[in-house]
Amino acid sequence: MILVRGISLGLDEDQQKCYEMGLRRLKIPRSQVLEQRIVKRSVDARKKDHIRFTYTVGYVLKDESQVELSIDVGRTQEKPLVFEQGTQALSQRPVVVGFGPAGMFCALYLARQGYRPLVLERGEAVEQRMESIRLFHEKGILSPSSNVQFGEGGAGTFSDGKLTTRINDPRCTAVLRDFAAMGAPQEILWAAKPHIGTDVLRQVVVAFRQEILRLGGEIRFGCQMERLLFENGRITGVAAQGEEIPAQQVVLALGHSARDTFRTLMAQGVPMETKPFSVGARIEHLQSEVDKALYGQFAGHPLLPPGEYQLAWRDKAGRAVYTFCMCPGGYVVPAASAPETVVTNGMSYHSRDGRNANAALVVSVDQRDFGNNPLDAIAFQEKIERGAYQMTGGYQAPCQTVGRFLEGRPGADFGRVEPTYALGVRPGDLAALFPPVVPEYMRRGIQWMGRRQRGFDAADSLLTGPETRTSSPVRLLRDQQTLVSPLAEGLYPCGEGGGYAGGIMSAAVDGIRVAQQIVASGRPVYD
Repeated sequence: MILVRGISLGLDEDQQKCYEMGLRRLKIPRSQVLEQRIVKRSVDARKKDHIRFTYTVGYVLKDESQVELSIDVGRTQEKPLVFEQGTQALSQRPVVVGFGPAGMFCALYLARQGYRPLVLERGEAVEQRMESIRLFHEKGILSPSSNVQFGEGGAGTFSDGKLTTRINDPRCTAVLRDFAAMGAPQEILWAAKPHIGTDVLRQVVVAFRQEILRLGGEIRFGCQMERLLFENGRITGVAAQGEEIPAQQVVLALGHSARDTFRTLMAQGVPMETKPFSVGARIEHLQSEVDKALYGQFAGHPLLPPGEYQLAWRDKAGRAVYTFCMCPGGYVVPAASAPETVVTNGMSYHSRDGRNANAALVVSVDQRDFGNNPLDAIAFQEKIERGAYQMTGGYQAPCQTVGRFLEGRPGADFGRVEPTYALGVRPGDLAALFPPVVPEYMRRGIQWMGRRQRGFDAADSLLTGPETRTSSPVRLLRDQQTLVSPLAEGLYPCGEGGGYAGGIMSAAVDGIRVAQQIVASGRPVYD
């Protein structure tokens, strides 16, 4: 396929025009085109008075040999994913622990290769999970095993459903196509910043489940792994719900919040280490004000998507404050997974039509803040979450307006921005939840970001916290080539909980990568 990049059209120009513009650059007649499609579309808002769409268009031609390549014209040849099957006979099906993006894609690709995986998921299927979450968000009744963090689809199911990633991996294309095939909007195949939205994603994960079952896999919901079984340096299975399940391969796709399982694995000798993560709060603005800051006079144009941003500031010491998981037209949601803790997260529907925008405003923390013991890194998060519960006297979230936070004054002067946190907020002092370095950097970051984006530091913007689940606080060690844990042959740490991903896309890619390694380890011979 030939790619023509940098085709620019005005907001009101017909999108079909980009195909003719691409052919003129190639200097070839339409009669040579076998197939054409938009590969990517993004908004160019660098000039607020001249906002445009930028396209990359792909063509399959009868003869591509005569095309002259340049900076804006390239050639790509998509290569199918390779699964080279090993010769060792495998008498037991692989067990995948966790059914978030990593576990889901690992199980899907294993099922496609005929391995009929068994998936163990501590939480509920989406249908029951939605009811458990409703009870928490409306009545404060928390299910520790099934909530925003645990259950079918993982934490990403109740988020904005972003499919952006910084990794450059050919498996990303396969992930996007799988999502589209399972019911996600087709626009994710060409949008520069694809997202699905929580309402659509809930339906999509059910389609993944049904496909895995159709291919011979099995999924057990409400089934938490209790411990690993291994002997003589080799995995022999797992114990779950009082049953010992034999397995020659076990995939640990746990998610970033499986703290009890991390503690169990550490007690069993699974090698792990602390890793940097980030903590802070959710910052809310009016979506209309974000649009004005990004689009100027074109804010509200029907063809422009709700504005979104990503801002970051880092000092010479290596500490960063940045926005993360921005949810245009979204909601701050209760995301606790343990009793008497408060955790916030962000969520958007596919339409992104909520009144507010929110994003995590977080500060990086590392061994300087919690030491080298993985259990201490977990305890660092838990202390913040319990402190928030104690501050409000329940599952309401501490909230502070930005003006007061910058001045170091507890409380909130509510104005244009109304809080969206389902269980309600209580004005408080967010700085009291964290070590002093965190609010210090949050203040510096807000002031810096306010100079980069008009209105970011508006006094009536809201900070609701804490945000503590940006990524896993630990990394389960594994070989870089085989992806196997040093503890036992056949044990595969995977995805965000393992410390090898940072979002839906990268977790799904890691799941595929682990599936390829399992296929390479042997062929299934079980009935």
